[in-house]
Amino acid sequence: MKNISIKKAAIINGVGKYSKIFLSIIVNAILARLLSPGDYGIVAVVTVFSTFFSTLADMGFGVAIVQNKKLTSNDINNIFSFTIYISLILMLLFSLLAVPISKFYHNNAYVSLTLLLSISLLFDAMNMVPNGILNKNKEFMVIAVRTVVVYLLASILTVILAMNGFRYYSLVIQAIVTSIFTFLWNYIDTHPKFKLRFQFSSVKKVLSYSSYQFAFNFVNYFARNLDNLLTGKFMGDVQLGYYNKAYDLMLYPVNNLTGIVTPVLHPILSDFQDNLKIIYDKYLKVFKILFCLSAFAAPFCFLSSKEIITIMYGSNWKSSIICFQILSIAIVPQMLNSSAGGVFQAIGNTRLLFLNSCINTGITVVAILIGIFLGKSIVALSGAVAIAYICHFFTAYYMLIKLGFGYKMSMFFGNILPDLIILFGMEIAVGLYHFNISNIFLSLLVKGIYLMGVFIVLMVLTGEYKLVKKVEKERI
Repeated sequence: MKNISIKKAAIINGVGKYSKIFLSIIVNAILARLLSPGDYGIVAVVTVFSTFFSTLADMGFGVAIVQNKKLTSNDINNIFSFTIYISLILMLLFSLLAVPISKFYHNNAYVSLTLLLSISLLFDAMNMVPNGILNKNKEFMVIAVRTVVVYLLASILTVILAMNGFRYYSLVIQAIVTSIFTFLWNYIDTHPKFKLRFQFSSVKKVLSYSSYQFAFNFVNYFARNLDNLLTGKFMGDVQLGYYNKAYDLMLYPVNNLTGIVTPVLHPILSDFQDNLKIIYDKYLKVFKILFCLSAFAAPFCFLSSKEIITIMYGSNWKSSIICFQILSIAIVPQMLNSSAGGVFQAIGNTRLLFLNSCINTGITVVAILIGIFLGKSIVALSGAVAIAYICHFFTAYYMLIKLGFGYKMSMFFGNILPDLIILFGMEIAVGLYHFNISNIFLSLLVKGIYLMGVFIVLMVLTGEYKLVKKVEKERI
C-alpha cells in the first residue's frame, strides 16, 4: 500500500479533475445549445430513480474496504461476488419500474429510458469493490487518468448523438458508456475474482461499518433528489430542466474545488484512525483552504450569475439565472460539508455520519416542501434549498467537532475566525459593486478581477495567505 500525503494525492486528483472540468465546460456548452430544458428535465427525473437503486447497491462496501485494513484478498473477492448478485437483482427490479414511472409522470419516453439506465445501474453497482480497492491502494493516478479518458470518449459519442437528433437519449447513452468503461478499466486494474459460491463471513466483517454508511447513503439520497422528483411532477419537465441546470452549475465549484481533496481524505486519514488529534490537525488545514476557496467562489458566482449562464448555456436558459444566483449562496456550506463525510469515516464513526444525515435530510425535506407547495416556483425552491444547506453546516460540524472529536465548538470557531472575516468581507464587496457593462465577457472579467483584488487584500489582512506557504512546505 502506498504512503502518500493529502497534498500529493490532491495534486494528482486535481490534474484529473480539472482536465475533466475543462472538457465538461466545452461539452456542456455544446449540449445546452443542442438539447432543450425539457430534454434535461426528462433525464433528470429518471436519473433520480436510477440513483436510488445505485444507493441500494452500494451498501457502503467501497468505503468499508478502505477503512478495514485487515481484509484479505479472499475477503475482498467474496464481497465482490456478493455485490455482483445484488447488482443483477437491483437491475431487474429497476427495469420493472419502467411502466409505473412513465404512468406517474404521464410520459411514455420513461419506459425506454428506464430500461436503458438499468444497464448503467448494473455496471455502476458492480464497480463498488474495484473502485474501493483502488482507493484502498491509493492509486489516485490511475483514477485520475481513467476519469479523463472515459469522460472524453463518452462525451464525444454524446455530442455526435445529440447533433443527430437523439435528444435525451444521448444523455442516457453517455451514462451507460461511462459506467461500462469505468467498470472495465477498474476491473482490469484490480482483478477481483467472482465466486459462484462466496463466503458470507467476509461480508459480515465489514457489515457493522458499512451498514451505517449504507444508511447514510440511503437517507442522503432523499435529501439530494426529492427536489427533482417533486419539481418534475408538479412543475413539469421544462421547469425541472431550468432548476436542474442551475443546481448542477452551483455544484461546479462544490465538486471541482473540493473534489480534488475529499476523495482522498478517507483513504489517507484512515491510517491515523487511532489518533484523533492528528486527524483533526490535518483536516483543519484542509478545511481552512476549502473555506478560503469557497469564500471567493460563492460571491463570484452570485455576482456573475447572468454572465456565467449566458456564456456557458446560451440565451435559452435565462430562467436558470435567478435560480443559480440564489443557489450560489449555498456554495460555501456545500463545499465545507462535502469534506466532512470522509472525516466521519476516517474516525470510524459512520453511525454519527448516519445520524447527521437523518437530521439534515429532515431539514432538506421541509425546505423542499415549502419551496414547491408554498412558494410554488423554482425560485422559491432554490431559496429554500440554499437555506437548508446553510443549516446543514451547523448540524454537521457540531456533530463532527463536538461529538466526533470531543472538542469545544468555541475552539473550532476560533480556529476559523479569519476565514469567516474573509467571507463577510467578500459579501460586502458584492454589495458595493454597481458597475453595469453591456458586454458579458468584459463584465465577467471585470467582476472577476474586482473580487480577486478584494480577496487578496482580505487574505493578507487576516494572515490566511500563509496557508499557501504551509501547503507548499508541509506534508498535510
